[in-house]
Amino acid sequence: MDLARADALAARSRLTARGWIPKNSESFRHIPPPALDVWLGDAADAPALGCDASPLAGAGWTLHPIGNSRQARVDAQWLDAADAAQRAELFANLALPGDGDAAPFAWAHRAAVRRGLRLRIGGAGRESGETVWLQLRHQPREAVESPMLVIEVAPNVRCVLIETHDHEHTACDHAIVQNLQVHLRLAQDATLQHLRIANPRADDRIAHHLHAQLDRGARYDQALIASGSRYHLQRSEVELHADRASARNASVLFAAGSVMEQQLRMSHAAADTRSSVDALVLASGRAQAVVNAHTRIAPGADEADVRQRLSGIPTSGQPRLVLRPHLEIHHDKVQAAHGATWGALPEDALFYAQQRGLDERRARGLIVEGMARAVLERCLDEPEVLQTLALDERLAAAAARHLASEEESVHG
Repeated sequence: MDLARADALAARSRLTARGWIPKNSESFRHIPPPALDVWLGDAADAPALGCDASPLAGAGWTLHPIGNSRQARVDAQWLDAADAAQRAELFANLALPGDGDAAPFAWAHRAAVRRGLRLRIGGAGRESGETVWLQLRHQPREAVESPMLVIEVAPNVRCVLIETHDHEHTACDHAIVQNLQVHLRLAQDATLQHLRIANPRADDRIAHHLHAQLDRGARYDQALIASGSRYHLQRSEVELHADRASARNASVLFAAGSVMEQQLRMSHAAADTRSSVDALVLASGRAQAVVNAHTRIAPGADEADVRQRLSGIPTSGQPRLVLRPHLEIHHDKVQAAHGATWGALPEDALFYAQQRGLDERRARGLIVEGMARAVLERCLDEPEVLQTLALDERLAAAAARHLASEEESVHG
């Protein structure tokens, strides 16, 4: 038996022995994930038809420059996980999943992954302090898939990255099941400003897991715009285990009669580390939406600075919103604050907008866009970045989809 096949079977064996995520799991108690057989493609309701999309049609990962960025600054490898040598390269220097609360997703991914992309940004012989602008687009290739992405950013390199997952605008007309694993490694004084867009179709079941490790002085900023589906999980785990490392996470989640969950884990284990979590969830109809943030400050993390701010707004109907900020502090010399707020769209702003001739839908759209922009701009706070990433246009499109879905649920 070849080594790639043996590794996949070993992962399945591990899942069989240890089991899937239990119903009493603290991290998943509000929205339990679908069963293991769904992610492995063994479920009875697995789609009979696959996407059958050719890589030449733009399926899988495609890499695009932004502006005048030179492709020579990026080393890209598209790797086949069924080939032993390529599989070893794909998983090189990545730890085994272990026994954490979300580890079963990672073991299921290891059992089912077929291909992945590995990027090395910057490196020997390239300019120190350079900025690389990139866009990554992912389009599904199969009805049940486990894509993988590994990004390594070299010392002193700054990268601005757009990562898009937009099933609505692909040739795949079937519902998909997707278990994505993303691994980020930022070397000393590297910076990654990362805009992620996840727009599944209503019947999709997707889980995106992002793992980031930051070296000394590294900085990671993630802005997320995501919409709900039959099941949609976005989970980020960031390790700040070297001094002066910093991370910011800002997200705007739209759930219109659908399911949306975000889990955020920040781990501080060194001095002068900083992290912030800022999330806004807008839900309507009978949606279920959860934001679960957990930040741990380990002993010895002198002068760690931690912030969490979670906000939820029902835009119509009777959605179920759960906001869970949590700080675990094991050191005295730190600064930490957290909070959660629920509210409604401001009636006075709606009134004034309508007084200026806007209909109710357009007025609501402008208010939603403004609130969302304020959240994301606290993370991506440089005008050049905001303009290049076309943040206003992306938020306007997401808000319009959300409000249109609201109206469909009311009239449908």
